Amino acid sequence: MSEYITGRVKLSSCDSNKSISKGTKGKEGELEFVFENDKIVVHKVPSVFGVRCGAVVEGYCKGNSTKVLAVRWPAKAKKNCTLTDLMKHNGISKKDDTLVFENEVMYCTHYSKVDTKQYGLPQTRLRTYMFVWRPDDDNFDDDLGQYWEAILRHLESPVRHSLESFILEVDHDIIRVFREALNGPAGRHTHRGVNQAPDFWNKENANANLPHNMTARERLGLEEFARPQTKWGPFGEMHIPPHWWLEYLKCQGQRSVDLLEILHGSAARDAESHDSNFASFFWNISQNASKEKHRSAVSGIAGCITPGGDVFLPHAGRPLLGCEKLLLQGIPYFRLLLGNETEVQLGDLAGNAMSLTVVCATMLAAMTCKQLRKDHQASSHKDIFATLNSITADCPFNQAKGLELEGKIKEYERETKDTKPLFLELSELAESAIKSSIWCTCETSGRISHSSDFLRCAVCSVASCRDCCHAKQGYQLDSHDIKDVHLTSDEHDSNSFEIRLRSLMPPSLHMNKVGLDKIASICNDKYRVVGLSDYTFVLHRIKRHRMKWIVVYYAREGGIGEAVAEFKIIIGEVESRSKTADRVIGVQGELKSFFPARKEPVQFGAIEPCAIARQCTGDLSMSWAMRAPESTTSLKIVGHGVTDSFRVQVGLTKDAESELIENASAKIKAKKFGAAKSLGEERRWIYAKNWTEWPKEVLVIDSREPSEGVLLGGTYVRASCKQTFNQSACWIRKKNGIDPELYLLIKPQVARTGPDYGIISTSTNNDDVSSVVAILPRDWQPCDALDREKQNLRDVIISNWAPLPGMTCQASKSNFIVEAPTEDDSPILIRMNGLSEGDVTDLCCRDDPDGIMTEVHLSVHRGAKAQQTVKRYNLLCAAPFLKYAAANGLKYDLTPSSPWKLAESVEVPFGCCRKTVPERPTESWYFNEERGTWERNSEPGASRRYFIALQEAPQCFDFVVNRNDKSLTVKCHPEVAAHHAAFSLIEGRGQGLERDVSVHFRLLAYQEDPVLERFRLHSCHDLKKTFVKLKQPYELYERQQKAVTKMLGIEERCVKFEEIEMNEQPMPGSTAWSLVAKASRFTNLRGGVIADAIGAGKTVISIAIILHGIAQARLNRSYPRKSSATLVVVPPGLIDQWKSEIKKFTDNMPNVVCVYDTDSLKKVSVEKMMEADVVICPVDILESHGYMSRLAAVATGTSREAEVPKLPTYSGQVEKSGANGVWIPASSQDPFGGANNPRNQQRRNEAAYFTHVYHKYIEQLRQKNFEKHERGIPLEYFEWERIFVDEIHECLCTSKDEMNEAKAKKDDNTGFFMEKNRRAGRELLGITTKDISKRPLVFRSAIFGLTATPLLDSTNRVIELANLMGNAYIVGLSNHWRNLEKESGRDIFLSNFLEPKQSREVRRNIYSKCQDYLDHACCKNKNEEDMEGIELVNHREVVNMTFEEGELYKSSQSGINASAQSFAIKVEDFDATAGHDVSKFLRQNAKLACRGKKLIEICKKILSEKGSENTKIIVFTDGRIGAGDYARDCLLAEDGLGCTWLDKEDSVEVKNKKLAWYQYGDVTEEDKKRPRVLVLHFEHAAGLNLQAECNNLILFTPLYIGDGGTTGDPVNDASTELQAIGRVFRPGQPKSQVNVYRIEVKGPKGQECLDGQLIRRNTDEGTIQMAVNADD
Repeated sequence: MSEYITGRVKLSSCDSNKSISKGTKGKEGELEFVFENDKIVVHKVPSVFGVRCGAVVEGYCKGNSTKVLAVRWPAKAKKNCTLTDLMKHNGISKKDDTLVFENEVMYCTHYSKVDTKQYGLPQTRLRTYMFVWRPDDDNFDDDLGQYWEAILRHLESPVRHSLESFILEVDHDIIRVFREALNGPAGRHTHRGVNQAPDFWNKENANANLPHNMTARERLGLEEFARPQTKWGPFGEMHIPPHWWLEYLKCQGQRSVDLLEILHGSAARDAESHDSNFASFFWNISQNASKEKHRSAVSGIAGCITPGGDVFLPHAGRPLLGCEKLLLQGIPYFRLLLGNETEVQLGDLAGNAMSLTVVCATMLAAMTCKQLRKDHQASSHKDIFATLNSITADCPFNQAKGLELEGKIKEYERETKDTKPLFLELSELAESAIKSSIWCTCETSGRISHSSDFLRCAVCSVASCRDCCHAKQGYQLDSHDIKDVHLTSDEHDSNSFEIRLRSLMPPSLHMNKVGLDKIASICNDKYRVVGLSDYTFVLHRIKRHRMKWIVVYYAREGGIGEAVAEFKIIIGEVESRSKTADRVIGVQGELKSFFPARKEPVQFGAIEPCAIARQCTGDLSMSWAMRAPESTTSLKIVGHGVTDSFRVQVGLTKDAESELIENASAKIKAKKFGAAKSLGEERRWIYAKNWTEWPKEVLVIDSREPSEGVLLGGTYVRASCKQTFNQSACWIRKKNGIDPELYLLIKPQVARTGPDYGIISTSTNNDDVSSVVAILPRDWQPCDALDREKQNLRDVIISNWAPLPGMTCQASKSNFIVEAPTEDDSPILIRMNGLSEGDVTDLCCRDDPDGIMTEVHLSVHRGAKAQQTVKRYNLLCAAPFLKYAAANGLKYDLTPSSPWKLAESVEVPFGCCRKTVPERPTESWYFNEERGTWERNSEPGASRRYFIALQEAPQCFDFVVNRNDKSLTVKCHPEVAAHHAAFSLIEGRGQGLERDVSVHFRLLAYQEDPVLERFRLHSCHDLKKTFVKLKQPYELYERQQKAVTKMLGIEERCVKFEEIEMNEQPMPGSTAWSLVAKASRFTNLRGGVIADAIGAGKTVISIAIILHGIAQARLNRSYPRKSSATLVVVPPGLIDQWKSEIKKFTDNMPNVVCVYDTDSLKKVSVEKMMEADVVICPVDILESHGYMSRLAAVATGTSREAEVPKLPTYSGQVEKSGANGVWIPASSQDPFGGANNPRNQQRRNEAAYFTHVYHKYIEQLRQKNFEKHERGIPLEYFEWERIFVDEIHECLCTSKDEMNEAKAKKDDNTGFFMEKNRRAGRELLGITTKDISKRPLVFRSAIFGLTATPLLDSTNRVIELANLMGNAYIVGLSNHWRNLEKESGRDIFLSNFLEPKQSREVRRNIYSKCQDYLDHACCKNKNEEDMEGIELVNHREVVNMTFEEGELYKSSQSGINASAQSFAIKVEDFDATAGHDVSKFLRQNAKLACRGKKLIEICKKILSEKGSENTKIIVFTDGRIGAGDYARDCLLAEDGLGCTWLDKEDSVEVKNKKLAWYQYGDVTEEDKKRPRVLVLHFEHAAGLNLQAECNNLILFTPLYIGDGGTTGDPVNDASTELQAIGRVFRPGQPKSQVNVYRIEVKGPKGQECLDGQLIRRNTDEGTIQMAVNADD
């Protein structure tokens, strides 16, 4: 790059260019020139040269000279020459000289390699930065780059904090939302895929990744089947450590889980062994096992953040989230104006970003280097750094840097009260604290387990709820002594306990000087506590923990700066002990100074408490103790019996030891190893000789006297608990008399800055540092107890705690007085009085810097200034406000169960205030001549005016400081949230709706978790029957009569439904209060869904509903538009079937009109359409050739077909239902529109323009009147009595078919034709049109959907269904992702900017409202009585490929590396973004010759059975991959067999005719001569009734629709296969047995291949349940 910029090529560096691959160097020829216009011009450029074609040679420079010498053209050359020719002719040296090219402007460059760790970030990221500048005097030797690099080095600030300091607290709301998603539909979708995966370790049918894992285990010396961490197995089986996130691991495949085992073994294999459950590691489990390293070069430092990396933190048991990756890059995530980016997109953003601190340093250096050069030249310093240091030494900031910022206690805070009564009261709450604390890992992010039954180990105290412990998947507890514990909901109510606790805790504390001076007297103030008595400790947070609650107070510099000390109060289990020991529960305070890490000499690593205060439950008083100087002693530790060591438990073999010995003996390391041995540190290199054995019992001999402290002697027995003790190491000495129970443990070095070491403690918890009694020598290992030479230990450190009389912790009394009105109509929520002048100034300095305003409205909502103000507010007011609210309450009840309060509208109805909700800019359309596309346009400046209006809009919370009163008042304006909620509910849905809207609100401090169970549809069992007379001998079954009752209730407007929309306005600051407004409107449902099982008679129920109202429909007929007909919208292949079903069940509807396409529409007159009883049309009629042109001609009179827009072939939006690619790194999916993708935006524009023109045509059409005889009037003109949409689920889904449609059109071999264009169906039904009266199809009574497989596996689907079926509104519809299909990039940005992330309260209401809608509007009845005596028999017809076919099968795995091609490969292994093409693989799999032979064999077998000679067989194929064509060709090539198929050239009418041949018996001779086999595509699977003549069905290939990776949808595919089977397995089947044959092709040796994987996936019981949504 430098060569391009400077125009100078150092010839010696070209061949050594490291950025060019070795395979390329020398193979591209030489740099070539041509002679043009007396100039030497570059003609051909190999990769090793940074020159552009067309560059003109200026000359060359000799050696280090800057003088440019002329270059002469070789005389012998004619048209061109090479660099070698040029050099030879001009005497240019490749070793020393530089080639110079003409540049209009002179530029210089300078490189510097920068390490992120040197700029404060705990991440390994080495990047080279280049500084480019234009020298003032055009001197190429300008030295400005040296000054730039000097500043860059001066700005270095080596990382002070480890990785753990940059990740979010586990109970952060972002993490809570992430875990909720994995527990919800997205996670369940991915779980199902994982649970269907066969054994990854099947060597005979190996996955491409298996060799990597096997090789890694072999190199590591790890047993092949060692799986101690996860015990993983096929089909999702796993049992993981109790602190890992189960919901996350359930989404990981076996490869990733086995990689965790390998990395865990790697950590244990190190000579300084570490247990990854307790030590900090950073593992990218998206890497191959052969590439990922188990540890970084520097302890506590993360590996490089990369796009697509799935990082797992084993000691935390969780992944690294996308926002945390951004934080590790130094990017302030919480200050970014981001939209609805997914977790994966945030991670990719971080991986592609440069580290912000480094970028800022390079830019700052670039801006100041000229000034530095000027100052240096004017100084007497020879060294640039000396000048730089002298300049910065005089900097005011640097002078202040060395000073202590005093957090002095204000005078009025000197008045205090003793906290002894507080500690007494807290100690009495200890039992309640334990019961309301965290009992399972599923609760660590704030939720409360749904189970009231828990399991707890009597030894190590690990606990888990019953819900997380299952036989197949769950936590690993088999090594523990488990006891049952039952907690009632009241006992386990964490919210109630937190309120109680908060009401007791004082906002601030301070420590007395007397006590602190005594601590300071130890070792010359070793703990740096001098001066802490002048600091105020302010309440920072209250945190729920395992078996305890923790309250944290911080003392800060200047009151708002960095923390200098911490006082942590623990309520609950003060020490963890086994059940045989005395419980230690109560309250304990721990004082910790951070000055040792801030003052020289700096202390690195964890800082331990210097003083503790403890009061156990039942104690009369609190006792203080301080850490006294340590003493040393000698112990003898003798082992008896033998158990497996930690390394053996992990699965390490002797090979691991041999590898370490070989490594230490290697020539390159032998010297260092020898030095380590001489220092007695050989264990840093190799294992102990007896490393495989640890003692079963340990005898500790302690010769000290009782007066010297706790005696350590006695027998310690090893506990069996694994994964809950570091290295599974714990030996227990039981209590004996006055001697307490003691535990011999191995304490982990979490940051891995040294070896783990042995301790003896009174607690089983390593983190209870105050409980440590003795620290064993760092090189001691448990195996030493079995080695006589190592049993005597010297220099055992004894931890001593001395009484601390005179130490007190005082609760500060302040002038702050908090008050809040209890009952009034004012907006005042809460007020803080008694602020000091300094407090007022601190709060107001950003909004009123001159101090001239009496009342200052603080900016607390957006921007950097607002963040600073909020930070100051938090420190001053948050704790007092929370304490007051907990103790006294506010005028609004803050609990989740609080009643909703009615909001009163004052000036304008809710939802109509344009000041609160500004009107968005309007859009128009113009034709871009250059691009040849229609594009959006809006008024210039409209977006900016709108944005300003948004900023000026009133806010829900107003913070007001009164300078005179020295007060801060928080005002709450519920009407703001009310307007937002109501606006979303009524906007665009018609006039006058605001009159029906009522708004309620409540203020919440805590929010309940949403219920994430799958949605269920219920039967009509409890309803009355409605009798409808059908043609004899038919009559409705009882369940059908009840379904008619439910739907008629909807049609007659008798079913009330509450539509709601919610808006949440969080209060700025750390109080976590949110005002939630709920706008509601009661309406009568205008649509419903009949979701009865396949074959249960949905069609006859629909006919009965039409019959019930036929008389009224005819009375309602009125010219010019009000037809008496019911419009039935169906998949194209069902038109004739519907017509025949109507004829079959009734004679009372003679006027049935079938509209197959545009041509048939032109034959139907207005009169016929008006007087029809039923009109049947295809759902994709907009795709019918000429339909839009006809609509345009009738509506506008235009005859120019070029002006009529074509229906877009692409969805602007892709629905993603799984977690992979959205929440968990995989091929990144974009379910939110890809606003920055120009191609996606072009597609959205096409969709929006089509809708715009389509609705414009309809509006003009409906303004016209037509004569009765006129024909071909589009369907959108008429008003129908009611509408039925058959197979409604087809219109809900964004199909992968659509995304592949353009591809399919180009390939005639796909066999695909647009049988069911879902986009056309959604457009016809007007899914994004909120005003139902303006939708393309208008009805008077109701609209009903029919489906047996509703696919309601997410809230999005239910919301969409409700909108489609009569415009019922469910929470979130206004922001539904379907709207993004047509929005502009600007509107997507505004939507993301305006709409806050959905809170738990909103999500909870969305889930509950979705189920509420399904309860009111849908029914699903079974048809057991109809199916009695009919058995479904599944046959799996297995056939093996030939070896030749096997080679073709593997070679068709397009894009997959040849070494990775295998029979075990899955569609998920294909990544389209990496150039993989799964379609070629699917096509080859479908076209295997053995598959065709098996098809013929099955057909002949069926037809050869006695009595089945003339039976008819249905074959379903996947037309998109050419399976239909291949099956057809095989059948046609077989004499005496043949088949019927639907050709893509067939009209809808012809297709219906062909289908009828297989619906009715053979009557004529022509019928009998027809082929017995009908080949259909899966696209025809829904709605056909083929049961009368067919009871044999063959699935030629299992269905998979997708592009590989995470694009597949098992629920959708399983649903389609169910629909296919339902064509013959349905009521009316005359045979007692229905046979379904699934062809499964295996490898040449019987290996499971793609068919087996997909059959298991599509027949999974959980997947089928999601497809049908039955309540049982």
